[in-house]
Amino acid sequence: MKFSPLTYPFELPPEPGRLIEVAPGISWFQMPLPFALDHINLWALDDDDGGLTLIDCGVADAVTRQLWTALLAGPLAGRPVRRLIATHFHPDHIGLAGWLAERLSVELTATLGEWLFARMLWLEDSPAYYTNQTEFYRRLGLDPATCATISRRGNSYRPRIDPIPVRFLGVEDGAVLRIGGRDWRAIVTAGHSPAHLSLHCPEAGVLISGDQVLPRISPIVGVWPQQPDENPLAPFLAALTRLEALPEETLVLPSHGLPFHGLHPRLADLAAHHGERLDRTRAALDRPATTAEVMRTLFPRAMDPSQIVFAVGETLAHLAYLVERGEVHRESAAGGVWRFSRGGA
Repeated sequence: MKFSPLTYPFELPPEPGRLIEVAPGISWFQMPLPFALDHINLWALDDDDGGLTLIDCGVADAVTRQLWTALLAGPLAGRPVRRLIATHFHPDHIGLAGWLAERLSVELTATLGEWLFARMLWLEDSPAYYTNQTEFYRRLGLDPATCATISRRGNSYRPRIDPIPVRFLGVEDGAVLRIGGRDWRAIVTAGHSPAHLSLHCPEAGVLISGDQVLPRISPIVGVWPQQPDENPLAPFLAALTRLEALPEETLVLPSHGLPFHGLHPRLADLAAHHGERLDRTRAALDRPATTAEVMRTLFPRAMDPSQIVFAVGETLAHLAYLVERGEVHRESAAGGVWRFSRGGA
């Protein structure tokens, strides 16, 4: 069967509290999010003996708890949950993991990198954490007022998280999970998060892609205060190439947007998007510039502090990629602020 670049077998998402079967034994439901990106897709897989495997959780807030309570008393009633899987550590994916794991008497399944990062950020409240945040954004060239505003936000991760479970079941790249009589292969990738988990079932022809592949937006690939010298764009682009090995006819179940066919064109689109960003980054370095100055070229619109955090992190990711390739040189200017210029050291 041939598909045009992207086709959508479902025109509309499920209504709140409702499930849609997207493939035999695979159901789709949504939770709202209190962000500009206003929803997350969650998945329920038929498992052994009438049970279920649930994938991703939603953010920890009262609305999401109420919807889960209604689902578990309604469409999911009487079906024991065998597994609770989180694709990665971001709040919309793992936020309610602790609450659900306790309520359902089930262990959380995740990659080690995602559980560790989630647990660390949820526990983090040390003075050194806030000092590092402020120093990181100052080094990127943000003005003192913006740095102060970001600092006052504190640890914005914690309020959106129910306690991260103290234990979990680990899954590694290439592992095969047997769910409802079918094999699901774990595909672990880096870039958007430390060890993002996608799941591919060849028999069903389905890829649960998490945030790795989305139909209409590019997942954030950024550098953050905990790893200021990281180059996350390189493994993200490598993951796109790796996913090209999956069949073209794969049904992609993303965490945001509608399920779609057209995996290969979408992978090409995402690679081209970052290629264009890299070209604009190079062009912005017609003279030495800070990360914040390059950011204003890549993201010229007005932004609030939360948006600035994401934009400057993504800008630095593209700069770091070019630094590692030897196309751009980074040096510390007055006060330790990083400045970037074209050409190697």
